[in-house]
Amino acid sequence: MVKKMAPFLVAAAAILWGVLVLFVRALSAGGFSAMDIVCIRAYGSVVFLLPGLFLVKRSLLCIRLRDCWCFLGTGVFSIVFFSYCYFRNVEVSSVAFASILMYTSPVWVTLLAAVCFRERITRRKLACLFLALLGCILVSGITGGLGAVSVYGILLGLGSGIGYGLYTIFGRYALNKGYHPMTVTAYTFLFACVGVLPFVRISSIIKGLNTEPRLWLLATGMAFLTTCLSFTLYTLGLQYLESGQAAVLATIEPIVSTLVGVFVYKEAMTGTMAVGIVLVLVSSILISRR
Repeated sequence: MVKKMAPFLVAAAAILWGVLVLFVRALSAGGFSAMDIVCIRAYGSVVFLLPGLFLVKRSLLCIRLRDCWCFLGTGVFSIVFFSYCYFRNVEVSSVAFASILMYTSPVWVTLLAAVCFRERITRRKLACLFLALLGCILVSGITGGLGAVSVYGILLGLGSGIGYGLYTIFGRYALNKGYHPMTVTAYTFLFACVGVLPFVRISSIIKGLNTEPRLWLLATGMAFLTTCLSFTLYTLGLQYLESGQAAVLATIEPIVSTLVGVFVYKEAMTGTMAVGIVLVLVSSILISRR
């Protein structure tokens, strides 16, 4: 049953990631920086995941020391690294440019999975990659003109795309070693908690959250819905899908973010963006078909 539902689990995770913007914007308005929000997300997730696993099935908390590199990869090299590159790129270039380079991740995942796991690069997979990337380009509005883009911005963008894709690669390694998806998710954010420390001040974040009860509610919702639940669904689906398939399905996320912007924040929806949404949905349907 879970195997048949795998594409839908990944799609559900992407939808939850897409609504993350609601929490991010609200917390940003509350005075938190981008890396503060990454920190809140990581620590909030650990607060849910570790006690939950301990109470329900504490054996899932057991890992082998020799396998820590898998969770170092998902937590630090992926979650912390891609978040830093992406948010920093938004500051030095533009949101559209940063977003489209981050969503080159399916390309990196497909290439790395072919090398690491001997996954075949089929014509259908290449076609879906092309459709997904083209759709993301159209949705991002990048075709409207970027202006001057620095080499630093390009490097940050490529870094965010590679880092974003590394969760799928390192997560696959952890799953192949027999770890449960909940174990992978829990230790991913435990390692992310350590990796984010150089960029934030925990005391300042707690002080900021204490200024208004609503901020604690937002932090809790972001940690549980868009992190604990979403990453668990994605990792569970990853058990039964090829890495490249999961990565392409996850490109539903920018579509959801765009729709949230249109319907919640009254941002403009152009014909080009609508075509992009259709292309991404078509690529997701094709990649998930048997």
